Amino acid sequence: MKIYLTAIIKAKEEYRDEVLETLQNMVQQTRKEDASELYSLHQGIEDKNQFIFYEIWKSEEGLAQHNQQPYIQAFGAIVDEKLQEKPQIYTTHIL
Repeated sequence: MKIYLTAIIKAKEEYRDEVLETLQNMVQQTRKEDASELYSLHQGIEDKNQFIFYEIWKSEEGLAQHNQQPYIQAFGAIVDEKLQEKPQIYTTHIL
């Protein structure tokens, strides 16, 4: 069953460019994964420090495998220092 994921990320203003670079690398790498159907990154219009991922995964297993990739682990390493708060992550299925 497909997994639909939305993640909201809020960078600290002084780290916005560095966080964006990390997120853009995640996009480049993730789009190569077989389990990824859609992986798009958006930036807030009113709040340039807010980034939103919209993702579609072929399966829970594929998403779990994605979360173990080095580029995702690298993002996890900057969360406490360079984000305003932990990312909000919402996983859903279509009804």
